[in-house]
Amino acid sequence: MKPAKVWCLLGRKAGDNTQVLALAEALEWPFEEKRIFARSWELLPHLLLGPTLMGIDRQASSPLSAPWPDLVISAGRRNEPVARWIRRQAGGGVRLVHVGRPWAPPDCYDLIVGTPQYFLEPAPNILVNPLPMHRFTRARVDDAAQLARPMLAQLPRPFTTVLIGGDSGPFVFTPAKVRRLAEGVNRLVGASGGAALVTGSPRTPPAVAQAFCDALHVPAQTYWWHERVGSEENPYSAFLGLADRFVVTGESMSMLAEAASLGRPLYIFDPGDSPGSWWSHPHNFRHKPLSHALAMGLAPVRMRRDISRIQDALVRDGRARWLDEAPKLVAQGEGWTKEMRPDPSGGAQDASERIRALF
Repeated sequence: MKPAKVWCLLGRKAGDNTQVLALAEALEWPFEEKRIFARSWELLPHLLLGPTLMGIDRQASSPLSAPWPDLVISAGRRNEPVARWIRRQAGGGVRLVHVGRPWAPPDCYDLIVGTPQYFLEPAPNILVNPLPMHRFTRARVDDAAQLARPMLAQLPRPFTTVLIGGDSGPFVFTPAKVRRLAEGVNRLVGASGGAALVTGSPRTPPAVAQAFCDALHVPAQTYWWHERVGSEENPYSAFLGLADRFVVTGESMSMLAEAASLGRPLYIFDPGDSPGSWWSHPHNFRHKPLSHALAMGLAPVRMRRDISRIQDALVRDGRARWLDEAPKLVAQGEGWTKEMRPDPSGGAQDASERIRALF
């Protein structure tokens, strides 16, 4: 098959961009990255005018002009009108693939690649992968681990890699929550021995990082985005490769997917508030958690998002356990990991086959 001309629309969210590029790489067709910078008020023209570029900063964004592509891969609300504008300019014929939950009606797309946290109705143009797509492979993280080993030689093995996210939708990270996380890591490392390799994300608030460090009492190496110096390299890939087990905060679908694909014991820490107490916490009356709660109650079903569905599926399928269970499972030898089925592609191969069928 002659390779199609592919444009990848990239936005401000690293998780969205990772999925778009993972899918493009799985296709093994040449592709161009088109970086789109949305304006702060982009939602208004997109809601009123549909497929338009009025909501983006065209000077800062990549050029969008003929010759047009055969395929556009997008993710995120801000890039949806751009993808549909490209197809309109090309006079139709451009295949559109969207990763995640679309705001536009699903029949606007030739293929939607979603995950279980979205309530997408079954349809011929919808593929639901169990986890988000990603770009990490065992070989890639092992290479990074090999380079990092000398710098961590002073730490005892085994290594428990701890991946910490931050505020997202209904999840608000507070110092009290990360102190509970640190206490869980203390118990796990105390039961297994070794040390913790800890890395945060750009979403991790500095106060949360400090509270976690203050409560962590086991040998550890930490990396926080807000403390990085100059071109200091993020050890994330190395920490993935060095891990003998993982602890991951459950609001980050990308971190869960990357850890789950590497065939090591995976423990989930749920940073959410119990449904019965959610409204009693002042930290939930911020814009994002409050708007998410209202959307879950009032928005159409296809616009809702429930991350607990992925967490629960990982536990139900034997690919993860809750952090509270960790010391008991360590004492039993963590034999449950035999049930785990590594999936380095993160569903990208399945999605790429569906795309090839469009041509």
